[in-house]
Amino acid sequence: MDKNKIIALTDNFEAHAQQADSGVEFWLARDLQHLLGYAQWKNFASIISKAKTACEISGHAIPDHFAEVGKMVDIGSGSQREIDDVMLTRYACYLIAQNGDPRKEPIAFAQTYFAVQTRKAELIEQRMLEAERLSARQKLTQTEKELSAVIYEQTGGNMNFALIRSKGDHALFGKTTKQMKSQWKVPDSRALADFAPTIILKAKDFATEITIHNARANQMRTETRISSEHITNNQAVRKTLLERGIRPETLPPAEDVKKVERRLNSDERKTLKNPDVLVSKQGGDDG
Repeated sequence: MDKNKIIALTDNFEAHAQQADSGVEFWLARDLQHLLGYAQWKNFASIISKAKTACEISGHAIPDHFAEVGKMVDIGSGSQREIDDVMLTRYACYLIAQNGDPRKEPIAFAQTYFAVQTRKAELIEQRMLEAERLSARQKLTQTEKELSAVIYEQTGGNMNFALIRSKGDHALFGKTTKQMKSQWKVPDSRALADFAPTIILKAKDFATEITIHNARANQMRTETRISSEHITNNQAVRKTLLERGIRPETLPPAEDVKKVERRLNSDERKTLKNPDVLVSKQGGDDG
């Protein structure tokens, strides 16, 4: 997602923010429904229900963040009718986004937007890129576990999985794993992928997914065949990257993904711990 789109989405969400008598920002659920790309209220209402459960589990009172209200809408010929709506704090919106479909671009944006307690598009963009990289690293981990399992299923052993992965690295970078670790200053005890930029993580994942598919489809029964397949797929991915002007071995390393994960988790804990509420705790019934 480019910076201009980040800014446009930010402005759009801010334009729909309103203010309660207590001064706390809130969004109406019917507005948020469309902002998050949900066409039907019924589907969105189920997401709100999940968010309420998450709110309660987190130790926060649901009415502090989800206030049921009515809303008059035009139904034609000058007539109106009342429909259900919900006033949502930023925290409630965050929980809704977390329970939404991350394949929807507005949801992916909102998950970061409402978690980060700021309106600076640059910071939102940074956090989204960090979250994308963390997701890519986690996806590669799962894909490599699946390849290891496929090798075991197909050959009866997977003792050489690390070697097969290393051969894939050599095919992708044109350098050995050890050489790339030295270049990126990666500790011997850490995986090279923990310091790889997002595009490399996705490239490795794509090549590995192809290896898994072909190993199963072609019933490869030896580690030699699977290893050769993995090398070929990484070479093909490298060729594509080179054709697009991207030379994997010249890319700079990224920040240690474990540090990124800790930072994102810390941001989330802060959001969960101190959310704004719709109702003032000092004013009794007048809030």
